[in-house]
Amino acid sequence: MATTANTTKNKRRPARGARLTDEQNAESGFTASKSLSDNLQKVLVDLIELASQGKQAHWNVVGKNFRDTHRQLDEIIDAARGFSDTIAERMRALHAVPDGRSDTVAETTSLPEFPTGEISTTDVVDLVTERLEATVGTCRDVHDAVDEEDPTSADILHEVLESLEQFAWMVSAENRVPTTR
Repeated sequence: MATTANTTKNKRRPARGARLTDEQNAESGFTASKSLSDNLQKVLVDLIELASQGKQAHWNVVGKNFRDTHRQLDEIIDAARGFSDTIAERMRALHAVPDGRSDTVAETTSLPEFPTGEISTTDVVDLVTERLEATVGTCRDVHDAVDEEDPTSADILHEVLESLEQFAWMVSAENRVPTTR
């Protein structure tokens, strides 16, 4: 049973690459205002700096509960990196341009500089808690303005807040003592 090329070939026009007009190629949809872009950028730089400082702490922490602190720092770093990527990609989806360059982060973050050298676990707990709370503060500072313009971006901030507030509570608990009644 022989088949000819004509009976087995697709009769449609051959496929070609996309050939859209310039207008069709232009990105469309909701575009972030300068204010929305600036607010998301503030969160982005703090998350990038949180991850970077977390790594600095991770490498240089020493003392009691080293292993638990070391591992908990990895969890915070992973979360901060994931959230920074989510924020940056949300900015791109809104036609804003995220800036995660090291100079930009250092110049614009709200987080204080992290100390150099080895640092005791008790000091790392306090330092990291302070940085988690600063990043939470940035998220809360911009939240209402972000929510007013783009509730979807505000939903992302809710996830960031939930996670970082939980980390701040868990990390700070390491140095706390029970209150007496």
